Amino acid sequence: MSLEPITSHPERAPVGSLAGRPRQAETRICAAAIGAYDIRGHVGRDIDRGGAYSLGLSYAAAARRAGASRIGVARDGRLSSPTLEQALVWGLMDGGMRIERIGLGPTPMLGFAVRELDLDGSIMVTASHNPAAENGFKILLGAQRVHGDALKALVQGPCERAVCGSARRHSLMDAYVEDLARAAKGMASLKVAWDCGHGATGPVVERLAALLPGHHLLLNTEVDGSFPAHHPDPAVAGNLSQLAETVTARGCDLGVAFDGDGDRLGVVDAQGRILWADQLLLLLARDLIGRHPGAGVVADVKCSKVLFDGVALAGGRCTRSPAGYVHVRETMVQEGARLGGELSGHIFFADEAGEGGVDDAIYAAIQTFQAISRLHGGLAGFRDSLPSSFATPEVRIPCPDARKSEVVAEIAKRLAGEGAVFDPRFGLRVETPDGWWLLRAAGSEPALTCRCESVHPDGLERLRGELRRQLQLSGVEADL
Repeated sequence: MSLEPITSHPERAPVGSLAGRPRQAETRICAAAIGAYDIRGHVGRDIDRGGAYSLGLSYAAAARRAGASRIGVARDGRLSSPTLEQALVWGLMDGGMRIERIGLGPTPMLGFAVRELDLDGSIMVTASHNPAAENGFKILLGAQRVHGDALKALVQGPCERAVCGSARRHSLMDAYVEDLARAAKGMASLKVAWDCGHGATGPVVERLAALLPGHHLLLNTEVDGSFPAHHPDPAVAGNLSQLAETVTARGCDLGVAFDGDGDRLGVVDAQGRILWADQLLLLLARDLIGRHPGAGVVADVKCSKVLFDGVALAGGRCTRSPAGYVHVRETMVQEGARLGGELSGHIFFADEAGEGGVDDAIYAAIQTFQAISRLHGGLAGFRDSLPSSFATPEVRIPCPDARKSEVVAEIAKRLAGEGAVFDPRFGLRVETPDGWWLLRAAGSEPALTCRCESVHPDGLERLRGELRRQLQLSGVEADL
């Protein structure tokens, strides 16, 4: 094993402190920041320390009603995260909870802590891949992610105090890294570039890479909430350019990249070409089905037809899920599937109980290394073997939260009048002789998301044109 850090920016320590403990729950989190799956908003406008304190109290009230008392709390590397985490902990304590403070790290490390310490729930302070000025919370109560109407009810619930709880710091990073290293046992000696994007995965990756065989080039591992190198969102091609350049210049077998809180994965092959998440899911599915014939796979509605056809051809069964990582996990449980994923880069692996419990981009990277270790021709050879198709990436079109669902509903009504073929359960995935196009309201940001795919470039242009036309009829201009 050899390890080579590549430093392009000086480390900047997270800043932010509290002048004092909030005396009462004076402010609440802005309703606009409460999304479908988690809480995300602009710090100082939608979310502040008073709102974090109130969330701690309202969560504690809900937890007490559910018989829960031991809660894990962790934070990502955003500049505002230390302040919000402290206020949240104070609110949880004043609500009677016993808190295990896991500290700075990726969201999956907090999930590891919940399992390892047998906790009753958790709250992660993070805004995932959102802009640096934003922050938020991912909430688990019992074994379930709190989302949808339940999330709104929890956030807006009563801020009730109880007998003061307690808090202690608990470091699990070494145990988490050792667990990841065990999953890598037997992998081939690969040359890998890792891009942490100055997000919360950096310290974990530094420790982990030192335990793996092969040669490892580390990019942007210094935690810096201003994200100086590039934004940590591996679903956007431009954010993978530094990784791709490193892979090709240094002769790596592949490169991997993570979002700000480490639950989404991006991959490039030895030629610097992006392996989109649905292509990666097919790689992992083929490897899984080779070891477990007939295994079930779940993919979200944004994924390519190449994936669904490829899983069937390999002898597996692939189920389509609504978009959103919560829905993918729920569909995996319903279908008894071993593997799932969505185009944004979330990859799920069923845990020992058969549930979609592991949503960890670093673990997914290790599983990718293992699959490549068993694959003739390497990652680039796999990519070359895929059927030809022409598709856009997932495109995000800014649209106010109050308007985005209305736009989708308007277009659905027009399509129904035109006799178009689509399934409204999965947003608007419209099938045409040229292929398909998709439009849906984003669950975690004020945006519409869309994608088009065809077997011919001319067909792709026609699909893009039709989608642009429909958006324009609803007053939305989009560069597709």
